[in-house]
Amino acid sequence: MSKRKLGILGCGYLGSIVAGACRDGLLPDYELVGVTSRTVASAQKLAEWTGCACCADTAALLALHPDIVVETAGIPGLRANAVPILESGADLAVISIGAFADEAFKALVHETAARCGRKVYLASGAVGGFDVLSTITLMTRAGGAEPKVTFHTHKSPQSLQGSPVYRPEMETLRQDAFSGTAAEAIALLPTRVNVAVAASLAAAGPEHTDMRITSVPGFVGDDHCITVEGGGAKAVVDIYSDKSAIAGWSLVALLRNLASPLELH
Repeated sequence: MSKRKLGILGCGYLGSIVAGACRDGLLPDYELVGVTSRTVASAQKLAEWTGCACCADTAALLALHPDIVVETAGIPGLRANAVPILESGADLAVISIGAFADEAFKALVHETAARCGRKVYLASGAVGGFDVLSTITLMTRAGGAEPKVTFHTHKSPQSLQGSPVYRPEMETLRQDAFSGTAAEAIALLPTRVNVAVAASLAAAGPEHTDMRITSVPGFVGDDHCITVEGGGAKAVVDIYSDKSAIAGWSLVALLRNLASPLELH
């Protein structure tokens, strides 16, 4: 069977994980044909490391006719390139799921994918359990009710610096930095809560997901605890990671699953 042509949009840390997996034989069903990035030097470095083409922009990448493009370019990169990628005939694997908090953008991508007969795959990133979140939500709504969904994140105060929720006293005192809905968190922290968007899309939606962010002095990494309850069932998904590598590896796992004769759902 011929290999699927793979392109990467975004050549930072996460993109390099996917590219490295191709180079190291962990994605044997794919051929990495090209990479592109907002920073040309990053694309050149990754292309040289893997032996693929360095593309000046997305149009040049799409000229290589990839079957699927992996996005690790951030929300602005996804918003600018999702439609051209789908219209080119490629599927799209997304890590910057926070972009889909914008209902208009989500509807545009949905319409484009349907019109072009393409698929958009949402990687689990630093969270997971989407299958059970979706299942319990469906069970509950089939019974005429809404599930109760909560999302609690622990972070270091350093990871919140430069954001509207940061306060200097967080450096020494454990404090709740945010409490509200996932939709409100997304509006306030658009680049820092991709995980909340992902989980809420799998369950009750951002408007119906209660979210809390707790700042813990000295905390390393992120801990995300998602709880969904309804329809006579309850699930708790608690995932800790000490760095963002888990998000890049979730894309590798997604690509492997898509290529396998036995798909996990």
